[in-house]
Amino acid sequence: MTKSGRRGAGPRITLTEGAVRVTWGEKTLVIASAPQPPDAEEPADFTIDMDSLIAWSPPHDHIEISVDELQTIMQAIEAEFDRLGLSLDFE
Repeated sequence: MTKSGRRGAGPRITLTEGAVRVTWGEKTLVIASAPQPPDAEEPADFTIDMDSLIAWSPPHDHIEISVDELQTIMQAIEAEFDRLGLSLDFE
């Protein structure tokens, strides 16, 4: 089952089991869920390891994700998770 987020000029967010797919123009970023921290009081539905978000997915893996792009992507992901009533954690 796939859920798609907002449409428009910004990033489009698609949630699948175990991953978030970000499509922005011709570039794509696939984010796999990171393991839950062992000390998490309430496990999140999805955890993003921020240190792993360096470059876009192939074939654009030679292009680094800028700080501005990363902020926009994270805001779009948060909005989609909020819309769906899911919890999200950034590590």
